[in-house]
Amino acid sequence: MASNIYNITAEQGSTFTLSFDIKIDGTTQTLSGYSARMQVRTSTSSTTKILDLVSPTNIAINTTSGLVTVTVSATAMSAITAGKYVYDVELVSSTGVVTKPIRGKFNVEAEVTK
Repeated sequence: MASNIYNITAEQGSTFTLSFDIKIDGTTQTLSGYSARMQVRTSTSSTTKILDLVSPTNIAINTTSGLVTVTVSATAMSAITAGKYVYDVELVSSTGVVTKPIRGKFNVEAEVTK
């Protein structure tokens, strides 16, 4: 499965939610036995993680519909400095096969109301 590029604009201080489904040639994929992880960094070579999310804590996987939902609390988003970052999401099968369905830029806009 090739990764799709999807650029995100999130708001500092607001709950962030991203949902996407996994399909191959239009057919929904079951995700039984899969886990997921997502990281946001300043660059692909950075060792500092701005966000480090895992299932089931921050990422929900509907094993039958192929829907993946990432949620970051408003409190966690408040702690992120406004700016431009990069991210990717990885799915890990029960046998350890890693696929990257989505990646791109993760822009955080500054909060006005605090």
